[in-house]
Amino acid sequence: MTLYEFNRLNDEGKLKVLWDKGIFLDNHISKTEAVSCYAIDMFFVEAVYDIWENKIKEVRSFKSGHRMDKIFLI
Repeated sequence: MTLYEFNRLNDEGKLKVLWDKGIFLDNHISKTEAVSCYAIDMFFVEAVYDIWENKIKEVRSFKSGHRMDKIFLI
């Protein structure tokens, strides 16, 4: 699956692909949300979970950029 194909899916489809194909990489937890990062083929996906509402509020995908800094900190 490509990043373009993933981005064309609706939120439910994105989560299904994430659970089926995603390889868990890391978790970042704050007072209000938890962000779980996964790798799918040649791109990354973050699932943003709202702690207070007890649900996933956003699914965001990327290949590069500042979001990768928190994954690959040395």
